[in-house]
Amino acid sequence: MTFSIVARSADGESWGVAVASKFLAVGSAVPAAVAGVGAIATQASANVAYKGLALAHLDDGATASVALQRLLEEDDGRDHRQVGIVDVEGNAASHTGTACLDWAGSLTGAGYAIQGNILTGSEVVEAMESAWLASDPAQPLARRLLAALAAGDEVGGDSRGRQSAALLVVREEAGYDGNDDIAVDLRVDDHTTPIPELARLLDLNDLYLTASSEEERVPVTPDVEAELEAFAQAHGARDFLSWVGTENYEMRVAPDLAWIDEKVLAIVRGAE
Repeated sequence: MTFSIVARSADGESWGVAVASKFLAVGSAVPAAVAGVGAIATQASANVAYKGLALAHLDDGATASVALQRLLEEDDGRDHRQVGIVDVEGNAASHTGTACLDWAGSLTGAGYAIQGNILTGSEVVEAMESAWLASDPAQPLARRLLAALAAGDEVGGDSRGRQSAALLVVREEAGYDGNDDIAVDLRVDDHTTPIPELARLLDLNDLYLTASSEEERVPVTPDVEAELEAFAQAHGARDFLSWVGTENYEMRVAPDLAWIDEKVLAIVRGAE
């Protein structure tokens, strides 16, 4: 009922899962990841306990294949399960139980595990693998995962149709204001076109919840500061930093207004 990709970034700093299904809120059941540990997708007759168990095994030093073996040994329902795991080193393992409904299967390689069940055919996982391998390793992991998911959907995806999708990526100190490791945690729980909607949300996530890179930061000169303060007053704000807080751009403007993200500056100038 689901197709997913679990992967580690080429630089070895991020782990994540992208998943789609004709199933309500697939993101609540399938993906899990911990920075510096690994990631897992549990699906088909999903055993959600796999998430905590697998990550605990990985955290104890087990490889993806060893963690998977332990999960299956302890589960009488293993024939109905499908699971993909990628560990801290990028080793990948996947399992498709013999009782999973057709078409069901998986592909694995260095740094990724792709799996699906009740799909239109093997072309789904094959297209996902091709898109993953063709994507630029320097791209953010979330973008590569989403490209692979979209490729699988374009050739058929879930044979029953579309309903939900989710994207989870972790990297140390990548979360809001650097206080956790969740770089991306997005879900489309019930939608006629969940993957395009997920792409729209990822664009918003990058704007509001991703810190500016050095290349995106524009120094705030006295002239620029005067421009920003005039803009804020014209829009009813006490000062520019107050406007930033109201609009939720804190991740893209320096707390002391030493720099402003080029995207936010463009928004300011476009609104004038």
